[in-house]
Amino acid sequence: MKIDAQHIDEPGLVVLNITAADEDTARAVMAALEQRWATSGITPVRSEPGLPGVQARVYADIRRPSPCHAPTLGESA
Repeated sequence: MKIDAQHIDEPGLVVLNITAADEDTARAVMAALEQRWATSGITPVRSEPGLPGVQARVYADIRRPSPCHAPTLGESA
């Protein structure tokens, strides 16, 4: 799957390709990322015949914490 340059045109923007054993695991990972940073949310999970597991893609801005993320000890708000 091709990455569009606009999704990584600034420091702090990332594209994360997730491969997991099953859809529940992939969704759990996306939910955890969403709790930490501003992300594209829970995106569709897909599988490709002949390949193990499932895949998903998440876009994130690690400069912006999620509104529901409370900083832990040693982190800045």
